[in-house]
Amino acid sequence: MILLIIINLIKGADYFSISLVNGALYGNIPNILFGASELVILSIGMTLVTAASRGQDISIGESATITSAVFVMFVLQASEVTLFTIVIASLLSCVVGLALGAFNGTLVSVFKVQPMVASLILFTGGRSIAFMIDGKLSPILANDISNQIGTVIPGVPIQTPIILTVVFIVLVAVLFKTTTLKLYVEAVGINPNAARLNGINPKKIIFLTFLIMGVCSAVAGFIAVNKAGRHDSVNLLKLIMMDAILAVAIGGNSLGGGKFSITGSIIGAYTIEMLNRTLLRLEIEPAMIKVFKAIFIIILMVVASPVVRVFAKKTLDRVRNWRSPSSQSAKLTTTNIPTRKEQ
Repeated sequence: MILLIIINLIKGADYFSISLVNGALYGNIPNILFGASELVILSIGMTLVTAASRGQDISIGESATITSAVFVMFVLQASEVTLFTIVIASLLSCVVGLALGAFNGTLVSVFKVQPMVASLILFTGGRSIAFMIDGKLSPILANDISNQIGTVIPGVPIQTPIILTVVFIVLVAVLFKTTTLKLYVEAVGINPNAARLNGINPKKIIFLTFLIMGVCSAVAGFIAVNKAGRHDSVNLLKLIMMDAILAVAIGGNSLGGGKFSITGSIIGAYTIEMLNRTLLRLEIEPAMIKVFKAIFIIILMVVASPVVRVFAKKTLDRVRNWRSPSSQSAKLTTTNIPTRKEQ
């Protein structure tokens, strides 16, 4: 992220400039926070799934498409769109997200199916299900409340998706602070047999993480569809699971499960969004953005790899030992001791 900030500052010193337009804050930083809202939420769920099940859920984009389709159709069928209607529709979409998470979680925790294979079912047919729900019409959310949820609320300078993302992060932080969920997830991810011997049910924990992933997908779909103002079953959050998995990896989390850092995944998600906007800022052709993004990711992964970390640590230790006065005096003392032959 620091490297990307430096590149943007070289490109233009106005990178951190923020302006107030129609009562809302706009600029590079607010745009990054706005654009990464869905990815941040999905990265949180992906972190938990990865840590507990030692695998990834590749159907999160399709799950979000299904839940958002349910949300849109409920809103459109209401005689009058009010805040109460939006709340009920969003809760209904979360229930659907829980059902989708339970489907994947059952396959993984009960039937021992690999997470990627289990979620491949929804990945393949999820958007077709969304088509069946919205009738292939790409319905439009033409109401003021949805528009305010996707943009800004009058009198509030911060864009609404940013506020919703912060609220979601706070709720997750409270959940970890008041429960032992983090400890149980890490225990199951590190060694499920040892966790079972200590009274933790690995099946329940893995199933629970997929339920949370379903809620994350529903919230992300809710934000995405209100941003767009319409439901697009084909392109809504398409291939976002790749960025979510990458955000988990960039955050320093092992894709093999175990200990995890939600903070790291959040930083990883914002780093990916910053990378996308940096490439656009450098006026790289859209068709070439994925190539440059892949190169950057390869460099980042190599630098952050355990092999490079161990090598850097050993090199740093050698430099410190060479420079330390104690090591220098030890060397002098050793060289002054006469050998057996000299004696």
